[in-house]
Amino acid sequence: MTRQTVFTLLIIAFVLSFFVTPLGDYSKILLNRFFASSPTIISPEKRGKITDYDWKLKDGNWNYFNFNEAKGEVAFITFWASWHMPSQAQLKDIQYLYDTFGNKMKFYVITNEERAPVEIFMEEQGYSFPVTYQIIGEPSSVLLLKPSGSYIIDRSGAIVVHQNAIADWDNKKVDKLLHQLIAE
Repeated sequence: MTRQTVFTLLIIAFVLSFFVTPLGDYSKILLNRFFASSPTIISPEKRGKITDYDWKLKDGNWNYFNFNEAKGEVAFITFWASWHMPSQAQLKDIQYLYDTFGNKMKFYVITNEERAPVEIFMEEQGYSFPVTYQIIGEPSSVLLLKPSGSYIIDRSGAIVVHQNAIADWDNKKVDKLLHQLIAE
């Protein structure tokens, strides 16, 4: 075999590994993280506002609660699914945000999945942020986004970030924004 043939076979094996091995899943998550950009902060004059906080949700223990608890607080809302690769890619950053700001603001990491697969996923990955379960058909305070969409809401209910795709949440721009919103 020539050197070029060996090189071609290695490239083919590498590409196939993305489709048929767990290494491929891990690599795709890394690629999603690598290409994620910082979320876009909406300028103050263009920010929408939450007017109705009445939204029923379930906590990690499957108890009902109301989103009203977020009124007057800074809130981070993200939609995710344990099977959704872009969601998986940004959960490490969300864990960082929760570890850094969890006692200073509200976190709603929302899924519409059943409890069992979510609990298994959380345990396997070692995440400790609180999971919130969406109640299908329940009217919501914000437009329900597809995973991995996210919002950051300030104390007055203004939507400061409306991100429709995976984002890099572990950066100085987001840290500065959250510190500023929490201090207001």
